[in-house]
Amino acid sequence: MKVQLLDLARQYRKIRKEVLEEAKKVFDSQHYVLGMNVSALESEIAAYCGARFAVGVASGTDAILLSLMAAGVGPGDKVITSPFTFFATASSIARLGAVPVFVDIDPMTYNIDPGSIEACLRKSRKDVKAIIPVHLYGQCAEMDGIRAIARKFRIKVVEDAAQSIGASYKGAMACTLGDIGCLSFYPTKNLGGFGDGGMVVTNDEGLAESVRMLRVHGSRKRYYHEAIGVNSRLDELQAAALRVKLRRLAGWTEKRVENAGRYGTLFGKMGQPEEVTLPHVGAGQRPVFNQYVIRVRKRDELREHLSGLGIGTEIYYPMPLHLQKCFRYLGYRSGDFPVSERAAKEVLALPIYPELKATEQRHVVSSIIKFYGK
Repeated sequence: MKVQLLDLARQYRKIRKEVLEEAKKVFDSQHYVLGMNVSALESEIAAYCGARFAVGVASGTDAILLSLMAAGVGPGDKVITSPFTFFATASSIARLGAVPVFVDIDPMTYNIDPGSIEACLRKSRKDVKAIIPVHLYGQCAEMDGIRAIARKFRIKVVEDAAQSIGASYKGAMACTLGDIGCLSFYPTKNLGGFGDGGMVVTNDEGLAESVRMLRVHGSRKRYYHEAIGVNSRLDELQAAALRVKLRRLAGWTEKRVENAGRYGTLFGKMGQPEEVTLPHVGAGQRPVFNQYVIRVRKRDELREHLSGLGIGTEIYYPMPLHLQKCFRYLGYRSGDFPVSERAAKEVLALPIYPELKATEQRHVVSSIIKFYGK
């Protein structure tokens, strides 16, 4: 039995007619940039997240970049973040001439450790302008501690919620837990488009207005430029398709949560090997499982074994950012962030998408158990 890591075709078959109808309307309108669908999606995403404002942009990466720009981050400023995340989190900092400052993660959730943030700031507060907590794998970072630290040191909090639309922490939704939040609509996300797309979400009207200006070359009035911005606009076709999908997101999220629970039940019934650690859900958290990530010994051998059986897996992420070649200039070395470095050697993502079948999950679990000789 083959089990794909993600099968987007299953989802598309159920919404194909509606998506094509909405796409046809866009083609008939001949209005492709910042039109009715973008405005409507911005309002719908803001309402979904429980926020006042949302601004559509061209990608999740641009959402981070523009949020940092709106927060006033520039050359020489420092931004604290996790080394265990997708490249865009740190590259957006570096693209502004700012300096990524890494701190280690919590070994249970893989999210940035608030204690490490405070220790870093106590050591050197100078020029630190913002913190980017990453809500990794669909679970929010421990935001109470992070917000307290941000208030204490008077710095901005930019949430990287690219993997976590719909996740909540103590009843509040991702993207409303800091000053400004960033979403990605890359096709693999829980709310994925048919190409790139992103959204900036905030309760701060000033930040929202700044992002709106910066996404169109720093202009509020056409051909009059207040700042040097970028060209980063969510297009009408993506927005139209995402509006169709957004209406189904709550149901898809429940299926992901259900599938995550089924993995736990299956491992419990079939005999969870001691070499396997299942995802940890923190107190007050409601994760959305963009990924279902287990921690295992002999990770690479297990992955090869599963691949041979037709089971798709992925490693998020095989090398922490502080060890990437492009960030050598920052001066970090192997051993600086041991929790992140160990996670990079042990994490493995299993299929978790909403349309995954119970029989397929059973096959995944039994194949893992057999590998470890149970």
